[in-house]
Amino acid sequence: MRIHKLKVLLSLSKPFCRNDSSFLSNQYCRHFSAQPSYAHVDYLQEQVLVEGRAKSRAAILNRPSALNALTPSMAGRLSRLYESWEENSEIGFVMMKGNGRAFCSGADVVTLYELINEGKVEECKKFFQTLYKFVYLLGTYLKPNVAILDGVTMGSGAGISLPGMFRVVTDRTVYSNPEAQIGFHPDAGASYYLSRLPGYLGEYLALTGEKLNGVEMIACGLATHYSLKERLPWMEERLGKLITDDRLVIENSLAQYGDLVYPDSRSVLHKLEKIDKCFSEDTVEEIVEALEREAAESHDEWCKTAINKIKEASPLSLKVALKSIREGRFQPLDQCLVREYRISVNWVSKRVSDDFCEGVRARLVDKDFAPKWGPTRLEEVTTDMVDCFFIPLDELEPELNLATAIREPSM
Repeated sequence: MRIHKLKVLLSLSKPFCRNDSSFLSNQYCRHFSAQPSYAHVDYLQEQVLVEGRAKSRAAILNRPSALNALTPSMAGRLSRLYESWEENSEIGFVMMKGNGRAFCSGADVVTLYELINEGKVEECKKFFQTLYKFVYLLGTYLKPNVAILDGVTMGSGAGISLPGMFRVVTDRTVYSNPEAQIGFHPDAGASYYLSRLPGYLGEYLALTGEKLNGVEMIACGLATHYSLKERLPWMEERLGKLITDDRLVIENSLAQYGDLVYPDSRSVLHKLEKIDKCFSEDTVEEIVEALEREAAESHDEWCKTAINKIKEASPLSLKVALKSIREGRFQPLDQCLVREYRISVNWVSKRVSDDFCEGVRARLVDKDFAPKWGPTRLEEVTTDMVDCFFIPLDELEPELNLATAIREPSM
């Protein structure tokens, strides 16, 4: 079946690649008939560097001063690289890592905020299309992929790594999904992988935006291998010398430099029973009430912290995020991404609320940390408001079109 899948993909992938190029690459292609701006092209390529090895390739996210936050051009370049590497029979496996103290801090939401304020909402939509198509590409990739999540890994940074085959974390890894705190929703496949965590841990992470370290990611299944930061050069050197496409060989090589680790006594994973008790409730209001009851009974500071985190977030975002994750439990990756695209289009189009722009302004632009959410209270968020984000887009607003017929022909 795998061989048939590869043949189908290779026979159809080239026209798909041409249609799937990012909006920035299409924009700059128009200049080639005049005098090309090679400096600009070089700059865009420098945001995602490439390392060639004997039987593998590595993509290096290279915006260290911005914690490798994803720009539209980076998402497009990653898609083109991974498509070409998948077609290349000389390449056995691929890698991705970040330059500096972060793997990837997620989408460059300040750029999206500026585009929205400039009336360029269509460019934001194109960014989400390109990003989500890459997440789907990664989730159905035919070759082993190794993502080295050394440092900050947030939001879409998780989306471009966690669907892959191998996810290596370190003692510097810090993972979170803080989207509700900026008036958005966990996206780029988050409703798929968060909903598959043990119990209701995914709901807890989505609503509070709390962090996990590398050890905790291993323990809950988000990561496959753990290594101390100091061992990464040896691991990468070993991988670079491999002449193989065998996932077992790659896995054994990763394990040679790995460590057997367990969460310490302060880890939130020791509170899974309380998380399940509180975050299994049907609504955000009921989750908050359950946390308040637990706090009164146990006097556990963890409960109070969780309540405060939830109260800092956009009430509308909280309800949208909860519904999205609950639906994600019963859907494959492609359906999760289609739904997340609908939600993202509604946020950037301000059809229901301005919370996304307000959250980015308050936390990342003006940094007054005093967002004025609308609605301001959970009780004011109606069912109709939430449902608007999930309604299929009309004929004037195309849905996210994923290549499921090509990449998953058995569906």
